[in-house]
Amino acid sequence: MQKYNVTGMSCAACSARVEKAVSALPDVTQCSVNLLTGSMQVNGSADAAQIIAAVEKAGYGASPVDTRTNVPSPAPGKNDTDDGSADLLHRLIASVCVLFVLMYVSMGHSMAGLPLPAVFADHPASLGLLQMMLASVVLLIHNRFFVSGFRAVLHRAPNMDTLVAMGSGAAFVYSICVLFEQIRTPGMPVYYFESAAMIVTLITVGKFLEAKSKGRTTDALKSLVRLKPHTATVLRDGREVTVPIESVKRNEIVCIRPGERIPVDGVIVEGSSAVDESTLTGESIPVDKNMNDSVFASTVNTTGFLRCRVTQVGEDTTLAQIIRMVQDASAGKAPIARIADKVSGVFVPVVLAIALIATVIWLLCGQNVGFALARGITVLVISCPCALGLATPVAIMVGSGMGAKQGTLFKTAAALEETGKINIVAFDKTGTLTEGRPQVTDILPQNGVTETELLRLAAALECKSEHPLAKAILACAQEHGCTIPDAEQFEILPGSGLHAVYDGQELRGGSAEFLRIDMTEAQAKLAEDGKTPLFFALGNKTIGCIAVADMLRTDSIEAIRELRSMGLRTVMLTGDNKRTAKAVAAKAGVDDVIAQLLPGDKEKAVRTLQKDGKTAMVGDGVNDAPALTVADIGIAVGSGTDIAVDAADVVLLRDGMRRVPDAIRLSRAVLRNIRQNLFWAFFYNAIGIPLAAGALIPLLGWELPPMFGAAAMSLSSFCVCMNALRLNFFRPYSYMKPKQKPIKETKPMEKTLKIEGMMCGHCEMHVKKALEALEQVDEAVVSHEKGTAVLRLNSAVADETLKAAVEAEGYKVI
Repeated sequence: MQKYNVTGMSCAACSARVEKAVSALPDVTQCSVNLLTGSMQVNGSADAAQIIAAVEKAGYGASPVDTRTNVPSPAPGKNDTDDGSADLLHRLIASVCVLFVLMYVSMGHSMAGLPLPAVFADHPASLGLLQMMLASVVLLIHNRFFVSGFRAVLHRAPNMDTLVAMGSGAAFVYSICVLFEQIRTPGMPVYYFESAAMIVTLITVGKFLEAKSKGRTTDALKSLVRLKPHTATVLRDGREVTVPIESVKRNEIVCIRPGERIPVDGVIVEGSSAVDESTLTGESIPVDKNMNDSVFASTVNTTGFLRCRVTQVGEDTTLAQIIRMVQDASAGKAPIARIADKVSGVFVPVVLAIALIATVIWLLCGQNVGFALARGITVLVISCPCALGLATPVAIMVGSGMGAKQGTLFKTAAALEETGKINIVAFDKTGTLTEGRPQVTDILPQNGVTETELLRLAAALECKSEHPLAKAILACAQEHGCTIPDAEQFEILPGSGLHAVYDGQELRGGSAEFLRIDMTEAQAKLAEDGKTPLFFALGNKTIGCIAVADMLRTDSIEAIRELRSMGLRTVMLTGDNKRTAKAVAAKAGVDDVIAQLLPGDKEKAVRTLQKDGKTAMVGDGVNDAPALTVADIGIAVGSGTDIAVDAADVVLLRDGMRRVPDAIRLSRAVLRNIRQNLFWAFFYNAIGIPLAAGALIPLLGWELPPMFGAAAMSLSSFCVCMNALRLNFFRPYSYMKPKQKPIKETKPMEKTLKIEGMMCGHCEMHVKKALEALEQVDEAVVSHEKGTAVLRLNSAVADETLKAAVEAEGYKVI
């Protein structure tokens, strides 16, 4: 995919024209132009020169964006705070000053009787000449409308500027004709100079408000861009040196002190701390980090001193990938925008035709030229293709930015729209609904074999397997101090079991079906409890069963309940036997379960579910890649490194299920906002254009002056942008939940400990972890400077218990 910045676009008709011109190239398969961000995405083999030439031929400018080395701010070529409103404000102030004088001269004198010098008051021609000069100044200040508008006509691509230029220009030219007629035949003329000046001024007011509101739609993305660190403290030649972030290289050692922002992605090689990852995941609670743990750029080191080996720099960091992903989603085009695109492509020519027809009809009805021309001018200036063009992208921009701030990344605009339309949510079990760290729970030997011998032989078979269940058995054997013998001719039978040779005999392990044995009552009970029984046989003798359980995540049950309350069907996909799968499904609360799936069967299961409705697949983003790809929406759940998963459409930056319903809620809110914007844009034009043309004058006598039409047009785009900005107030359920807890009337119990021996933030962290590990302690606020630990307790706890916890870490309670 190639990316370009496009300049010169002023409305939806412009973006439609550029899109049409580039799409017409033979080697372009898809083109998407975003009016809000001034960007274009092109798929196909056409080279940059061809694409730029096509854009320039359409009357606009284009320049390629290097997607690897340049992550521009939302407004191409501008800094974070430049939204284009400063220039508009300067022009607006200058024109308003002149317009005030013009309105005094024209309407103030004639309608309110305000005084004027005799040279103007007694000579209508002189008054008209003064109005023309004042109006000329205003039109000159806003000459961009005329330059852009008539240039678009020359390229046979009229746009919104064309409508404004023709409306204001027609009023100005008509007034000049009246002025010449006044000079030739004195009378009481009606000029439209003030209308010509007022139209461009009011449109500029709307442009200013629109620029400010559009600037605010990118606030979330700008805040991410501003998180990019500028310097890093690097260990070079045994000394700490502060260098620009661009000079940091992979495998260098960076030093991060408490309170500093981590500059790069890396792995901790010295120290431990708690890291605030809220900028990436939306989680406000710091995450404990120790040796060999990964840290990410833009996160904040809160307590201990860290030294980290750099793994990713520049545009390869997690933050840069997030920014790039949000930009791609914002620059893309949602399917719902196609309706507006089709209308925008023919909008301006249709409006020009309506304006001409309205003028001619009123002339044929016997009205004078001034009245008929006013109707045509009002049609031109009230019509607003911008509202149509902005209806979708502003909502997509705000929605994708809000999702990124809360740890939910939508890779494309289409994904942001489609996520809210799903009917079925399918979950992988291991590592998604469950913790993904199975543990041995029961050891049931048979036929005279001891527990230790069963564990030894099982470990001998499983030690060469990478399966999570095998690792659980191996860990259990090591904990029991078992000596693991060697097995030969090891073989993995995918989806079935394991085979090897030990001491000349066949050693097998797997499900009851694989070994073709009947389970005892005790073994069957294990499966009913949601555990996975693994059976082992040596030669022709079954030697026993080892049960392994993978616990449900703490928030899986709550997330499933939320999804069901939203009217969604939930399904669990697993390779477990049916009995175990049903037990886990019952605990999780899912509607259906599909069990005994081989690795390649999940994709088929998703295809089957799609027959009943739009289906989302939730998985870890790696093992479930085929199912994630074939699903209508693939949702990858995991840590920040999972943003590299290409198979998923949506990436949740933190482990846990609660973000799945959050993502769906956000998508539904964005889709609802887009529909509101489109309704307003269509409704505004459907009502405004007939009213401007004078359709209600015969029935109700309602006549809309051109100035009011310009004011209405100015507010239409502003209203669409402001409606989209309401998404900034969206908060998912997981964020609102803490506020729903009832406020306790009783004051929480507190206890303060005086502690000796704490020297730094690292000491604080050790004491804090030791105290908060006690179930009676809700929170411990530790300060090495004050030598205190202030505890908030949920129940009484003995001083000896607290003292023992602290002194176990090597500190003294006094």
